[in-house]
Amino acid sequence: MDNRDDIREFLASRRARITPEQAGLPDFGGSRRVAGLRRAEVAMLAGVSPDYYTRLERGNLSGVSDSVLDALSRALRLDEAERSHLYDLARAASQPRSRRRPGGKQQVRPATQHLLDAMTDAPAFVRNGRLDVLAANRLARALYSYAFETTPVNLARFCFLDPRAEQLYPGWDEAANTTVALLRTEAGRDPYDRALTDLVGELATRSDEFRTRWGAHNVRLHQTGVKYFQHPVVGYLELGFEAMPMPADPGLTLTAYSAEPGTAAADALRLLSSWAVTVAGSEESAARAPGQH
Repeated sequence: MDNRDDIREFLASRRARITPEQAGLPDFGGSRRVAGLRRAEVAMLAGVSPDYYTRLERGNLSGVSDSVLDALSRALRLDEAERSHLYDLARAASQPRSRRRPGGKQQVRPATQHLLDAMTDAPAFVRNGRLDVLAANRLARALYSYAFETTPVNLARFCFLDPRAEQLYPGWDEAANTTVALLRTEAGRDPYDRALTDLVGELATRSDEFRTRWGAHNVRLHQTGVKYFQHPVVGYLELGFEAMPMPADPGLTLTAYSAEPGTAAADALRLLSSWAVTVAGSEESAARAPGQH
């Protein structure tokens, strides 16, 4: 991934979505050759010269001060996720250019797996920024049973390359948008992660849906909310989620789901837990059976 290209396309896409009226600028009529604001208009709103803003939008954020980034964020009406992304892009641009990093294999600590296993009533898993699932409890494996049929488990590959994702996610478009936004956010943090670059290249080559969304340069925070599932065994589930960064393991996030007590989703989650225990017991019995290898 080229950081300068990402900067240029991100700033241009944010500029294109804002009309002069939304920015509080006078409309003198006549046709405009560009969608949204002109570069000179962004420069005026941000309090910088047109030449300086043009330099920024060409991908040169190296050494840009926080005050300028804040002014750009206000001028372009960036939300919290977009503002953080802009800062990530600037930080990466200011670092010495390096060759693509291989992205060493990540593992969870045994204590983390013990914590997941202790969460018997809530599906929970640990992922990295590329959406690789590094550890999960039994209930999460049951909830994402389709995704866990392939290893290593990657939720982005599952979303775009496994047709069953559209069955598991009733609102597949929203799930797809979130998936790409999370990968785009991670790419802003570390544009030289070779594993991420390879993943994006694979998905862009194999999925038109991914490629279109990737080109939109949308980012978002994904810390709490509601997710919907249509599970093949227990049916429809409406689950709240919390996604919590793990300070002791930088780059890893623990995600846990829960159902509102007394709801159909809570009943379905209990049924899913029972099914998961039954499946695990059957697998253990099969593994112990004579003649099994």
